[in-house]
Amino acid sequence: MRTIATALSACAAALILTGCSKPADDAFGRRVHAYLMEHPEVIEEAVKKLQAERQTASLTASRTALASLRPQLERDPRDFVANPDGKVTVVEFFDYRCGYCKVAAPDVLKIIADNPDVRFVFKEMPIFGEVSDTAARIALTDAGKGAGLKLYGALMADKALDEAAVDRHLVEAGIDPAAARRAADAPEIIRQIADVRTLANALQISGTPAFIVGDRLIAGADMDALNAAIAEAKEGPLQQPG
Repeated sequence: MRTIATALSACAAALILTGCSKPADDAFGRRVHAYLMEHPEVIEEAVKKLQAERQTASLTASRTALASLRPQLERDPRDFVANPDGKVTVVEFFDYRCGYCKVAAPDVLKIIADNPDVRFVFKEMPIFGEVSDTAARIALTDAGKGAGLKLYGALMADKALDEAAVDRHLVEAGIDPAAARRAADAPEIIRQIADVRTLANALQISGTPAFIVGDRLIAGADMDALNAAIAEAKEGPLQQPG
């Protein structure tokens, strides 16, 4: 609604004649209203333009931040990384209870399996409540990292993930749930998740999933865009030394 209101204000301003004039009165307001009712496409065009400008500004800010934040983004030794010797790095911010993350997960696993030259960095970013937070903290324990992709795949495949389901998947992965939950309360794990949130804020990432390849930020489960970015990175200057 705020975007539409802003667009309406912009449309109204565009209809004001140049030069000095009295403040808009009721008659002027009626003329503006009548014009917009007759030409609703003006509102749509204004909204699209405003959204495009904001998206461009956001991407510019994110790319600027990337330059200084890349070590934290790609080389934080606390993160779980698949294919650690890969030359192209993909980073995913995700939540185990995010529906779109679950949609993307099979493709994420396929990318990892089919591309041993792609380092895949997992950034735990729980935003969907207590169960998400519990699952993220457990995944960051030594046992959770040891289970790696097996645990990631199991938690993502569970459409109704709750505390009982988390424990069930831990048992299936050969992990003692009680011990894992105790380990997940470690201050350093809580700090790591807080650091990921701070990093996401600096990059203007507010939702999951979000993928980063080089200087490209891909918001949402747009796997075609992700695969295209990976292919481009393999051909270009985005390969990074191990």
